Amino acid sequence: MKFDVTVTGLGDMALAFLDPAMEMRFVILFNDDAPAELAELAILHTQSEVYEAPAPGDTMKIGAKTYKITAVGDEAVQTLRDLGHCTLAFTADTEPYRPGCINLDGEIITEADVADGTVIQIF
Repeated sequence: MKFDVTVTGLGDMALAFLDPAMEMRFVILFNDDAPAELAELAILHTQSEVYEAPAPGDTMKIGAKTYKITAVGDEAVQTLRDLGHCTLAFTADTEPYRPGCINLDGEIITEADVADGTVIQIF
């Protein structure tokens, strides 16, 4: 296991970037101690170590949904370690969407997929 957290809440705007009209659909993760202005945009979760850096080819599981990691941005591992923060971009592209992104190949999540208590893991 490289990363293992549990969802503790959703900011009011946490799923706003999943709108089908958006060019790139994504969500933002943060530890549940994020400042209020960031927490409103994020899926909040328990704090965890990053036991090993996520890499392309790894698997991410969000609740019952499973994803292949296709790219990891240059800043994603450090911000995940420091703040529990990264952006999960729902694109199978092999180039990261932004430096803090982890790209995922798979079905876009819904609110039901990230309810309180949902486990997010990377392995």
